[in-house]
Amino acid sequence: MSGSLAITASTVDPALLDLPWTLPLEAWPADAIAALPKGLSRHVVRFANLSGYVIAVKETTNELATREYDMLRTLQRLEVPCVEPVAVIAGRATDDGDELAPVLVTRHLRFSLPYRALFSQTLRPDTATRLADALALLLVQLHITGFFWGDVSLSNTLFRRDAGAFAAYLVDAETGKLYTGGLSRGQRENDLEIARVNIAGELMDLAAGGHVDDDVDPVGQSERIVAQYHMLWNELMGRESFSSSERWRINERVDRLNALGFDIEELSIRTDEAGSTVVIQPKVVDSGHHSRRLLRLTGLDAEENQARRLLNDLDSWSTTFGKKEIGEEAAAHQWTASIFEPVIRSIPRDLRGKLEPAEIFHQLLEHRWFMSQRENRDIPLAEAVTAYVDEILRHRRDEATVIDAPLTEAITLPVRISSGPEDWRSTV
Repeated sequence: MSGSLAITASTVDPALLDLPWTLPLEAWPADAIAALPKGLSRHVVRFANLSGYVIAVKETTNELATREYDMLRTLQRLEVPCVEPVAVIAGRATDDGDELAPVLVTRHLRFSLPYRALFSQTLRPDTATRLADALALLLVQLHITGFFWGDVSLSNTLFRRDAGAFAAYLVDAETGKLYTGGLSRGQRENDLEIARVNIAGELMDLAAGGHVDDDVDPVGQSERIVAQYHMLWNELMGRESFSSSERWRINERVDRLNALGFDIEELSIRTDEAGSTVVIQPKVVDSGHHSRRLLRLTGLDAEENQARRLLNDLDSWSTTFGKKEIGEEAAAHQWTASIFEPVIRSIPRDLRGKLEPAEIFHQLLEHRWFMSQRENRDIPLAEAVTAYVDEILRHRRDEATVIDAPLTEAITLPVRISSGPEDWRSTV
């Protein structure tokens, strides 16, 4: 191997050394590449198999790679949805001694897809809306931590299915900056304007290629993200005043935040001098309310909406079979052992890569409900599993190993705004 590799990582997987670092990424051989769908990127990106998982390798400068690696590690500590940084590799050179660009290595988020791979046929209005809502929530989560993204776009986001919705994860933190004192309203609005312009351009690009339903309004969808963001921000961070006789509204506010998937670690409550008006404001809001409860009770790690659905089934099962008296933890253990795990084990092994287990269970419950409505009877769980596997799951593409769709092969980059390094724009 020419040159002397300099690897920055918290833990180094020795298998990293076996990858063809003496070649530019564009020249990597097919046997070194994992065929996964890629989003738009200003950099050359390749996927590779490594020790049973997939990594994404991005060529960039040493300064930008190191900065992004550190930022992603920080965001992970803050429990912000983002990809996991693996390493920065510098000192690359060809066999002839020519210098090669450093790379940032991140771990590919299993069962996630770039937005273009979600609609290999045509983007429907409801899918566009769910993507917009997921990205708005991610942006709120980032801004709560004090993170200014600077390059908000669908291309810089990965999406995982989440019980009929989507969960969004940040992929590219190259232009981001973390402010310990929080973001000003102007900084937040700047990020929103970047999102509005970039996302409208990305959807227009899809429309130009015939991959968007005629009913999808690219500008309307980009403006929906802004509106959804403002709704969430006001609900999570806004002050609320009411009469002291309406103190029940304190619990109501907490319940609304929990329903949105957020926990309140601290709530500021004060009254006026006359004691007739109460003002409340969440001080620290943390996402993942249902995910944490499910993990605590069952050890299952799921997206927020998936966790909500699984918990609903757990609570319903506990009530139906009189498990409430044995305690929440014991009931959850029995439900996991007698319901969830047998269902997942019953899925044929060759179909388990179609979707992650929590999403399979959610879709099974949906299919069982539709079967009951259609046949006007209670459907046994075993019967529902068989029907779901044969009628639904078997015909889905494998989202753990989905092959790059033709949609990503010939594309026109949309108008794009970035406030960070290497600011760039290209025309539609």
